[in-house]
Amino acid sequence: MNRILIVSNRLPVMIERRKGSFFYRQSTGGVATGLSSLYKNRESIWTGWPGIASNRLSSEDKAEITEHLENELNCHPVFLSQRDISLYYEGFSNKTVWPLFHYFPQYVVYDRQYWRAYQNVNERFAEKVLDIMREGDLVWIHDYQLMLVPRIIRQAKPEASIGYFHHIPFPSYELFRTLPQRRELLEGLAGADLIGFHTYDYARHFLSSLHRILGYENNLGQFTEADRPVRVDTFPMGIDYDRFANAFHDPNVQKEIKNIKKRVHDYEVILSVDRLDYTKGVPQRLEAYRELLKTHPEFREKIILIMVAVPSRTRVEHYQRLKDQVDEMIGMINGEYGTIGWSPVWYLYRSLPFATLSALYNLADVCLVTPVRDGMNLVAKEYVAAKQDGGMLVLSEMTGASRELGEAIIVNPNNHEEVTDALVQALKMNEHEIIQRNQVMKSRLRRYTVDRWGREFIERLEDMKDRHLEMLTKGLAETSRQTLLLNYRRAAARLILLDYDGTLVPLQHTPEKAKPGENLLRLIRRLATVPGNEVVVISGRDRTILENWFGDLPVGLAAEHGAWIRDGEWMMMEPLSGAWKEEIYSIIERYVDRTPGSFIEEKEFSLAWHYRKTGSELGAIRVRELIDDLIYLTANFNLQILEGDKVVEIKDSGVNKGRVAMHWITKRAWDFILAAGDDRTDEDMFAVVDDRGYTLKVGFGETEARYNLKSQKEVARLLEDLVGGKGGND
Repeated sequence: MNRILIVSNRLPVMIERRKGSFFYRQSTGGVATGLSSLYKNRESIWTGWPGIASNRLSSEDKAEITEHLENELNCHPVFLSQRDISLYYEGFSNKTVWPLFHYFPQYVVYDRQYWRAYQNVNERFAEKVLDIMREGDLVWIHDYQLMLVPRIIRQAKPEASIGYFHHIPFPSYELFRTLPQRRELLEGLAGADLIGFHTYDYARHFLSSLHRILGYENNLGQFTEADRPVRVDTFPMGIDYDRFANAFHDPNVQKEIKNIKKRVHDYEVILSVDRLDYTKGVPQRLEAYRELLKTHPEFREKIILIMVAVPSRTRVEHYQRLKDQVDEMIGMINGEYGTIGWSPVWYLYRSLPFATLSALYNLADVCLVTPVRDGMNLVAKEYVAAKQDGGMLVLSEMTGASRELGEAIIVNPNNHEEVTDALVQALKMNEHEIIQRNQVMKSRLRRYTVDRWGREFIERLEDMKDRHLEMLTKGLAETSRQTLLLNYRRAAARLILLDYDGTLVPLQHTPEKAKPGENLLRLIRRLATVPGNEVVVISGRDRTILENWFGDLPVGLAAEHGAWIRDGEWMMMEPLSGAWKEEIYSIIERYVDRTPGSFIEEKEFSLAWHYRKTGSELGAIRVRELIDDLIYLTANFNLQILEGDKVVEIKDSGVNKGRVAMHWITKRAWDFILAAGDDRTDEDMFAVVDDRGYTLKVGFGETEARYNLKSQKEVARLLEDLVGGKGGND
């Protein structure tokens, strides 16, 4: 079984130095907990920063820490200096990426030093991974601090199996495009085989940016980078459900429950637990609670808000100002509404041990989780799992968790009145309805735990690895290539069928830009003039264009997917009519008007709607709408709707490249047949050739072809080899 190399900014180990000695204890948290079962069941190694600045350590200290981590905990440290931490972590990671990705562009700091440090530290993480990697290892990289690492490893180890998981939101294209290093970060992530997000929205934003900035198209969440398919998918992170669900029976938790009950008396408890971060919406939460006390005086002296705020990035100016604001607001609420013996807000500015947190979860009548933007938010899931009875969750729609916990009261955290109304609803909801809602959420959380999250990601990464191996076997390996060339040289009669766009030339945004260059024309001429060779270019282009481009060459031509063929002279494969075009044209024209960047290409016996220059989301919507509008009408005319690469073509249903291929195949007995194409329109041709010859698909994906070629350059190299071989000198 393959090893797993986990790579994250921090190791799952806390190191403390006391009286000259180092003490180690396991960290708790989502990623560390989620991957713990992988340690038990798979050979795993964790790479990350050990949490101590290297400039405070001697070389002997580093050696001692490294030896203990590697031998006792299977962890490999990446040592960072205080300068690295300041520029890479506190700088680019948390002053540039964090605020931008959480939709706080006003807090973003652009600093070249930050970016250089980020590049440098990412390279060092990648070097550490490369030092310990073995053949067959699975590399799983975590989060926004290490977005360049997948590409760096890929460049050094092209065959590596690499996964990346993004634990925070991914912003919309309009926001992401403002980042000066947008291209580098996308290229870094594209080095992975599998890229995971918490929700579909984040994955969609990523794919949109990938398309608009790097030009990568995707099909159902998969895009091709160089010669590799890359999968983008969603894996909503769960929690250790049993740990929270069973905590109620722990004696330490029971002790905490009794202690807290003595203090809260009969008050109904609203609980808020978060890091003190501007993305968590703590001031908005307090404002909504203040509004509740103002507009619903019946709740005064009957409820309390226990606000647990865990200190975070205390040296950063925005966080210092946030703490001052929260302190001031809590003082204002307690001063305005508090009475002798009752404080509306109990404020705990610290992290809590597990027993205390579990006790609060069990005692709280309402849990208020209202970040203004959050990747997942596990507090919401922990509360539902821990609660033994009663207790309603009020949850922000801006969290990833809201996609899974729809039975909670979902709110817009920026709408104070809505949050206030939700609190009233939660406090007044009857016990039966609360239990019903919670049971549904509990069963869902019980099924999709953090352990399952980790296993599913690794299983999907292993699937991608198997797919790569399968594609490599379908690639034209050197032995198969030499066999093909040998069979070509031995043959006396050879038929070579070649698609044009996407096979002989790269796809272009506009068809007229795909005109063949002199080198290609020279290569086709050389191939066609070899004795015994018959070369046919089969295209969806109209015959006028093909005649202009290839008219002087001794090749066969097929236009409009075979409506016209030139086998000596131009002729129609069968009588066709274009009477239908006027009615169909008017329908497609409406879609051109509604879809910026699209256009109609009119041919003698077909129409094509191109949308390559249209945004991928809009194009995907419009193509489905167009096909729905056309499908019944085309049936009346005996027409076929053909989907190609960013093009929809309407043509006679009896015309296809398979019929064209059969026309030439049946002309004589061929000793050697080769057919090359790149999209769905070529599958008919591959099916006809079948085992009579060699079928080659440019690119990867489901195909009837026997072999895959990576790109148009590989097609050209293969044709050069045919011309330069023995047969080419006859």
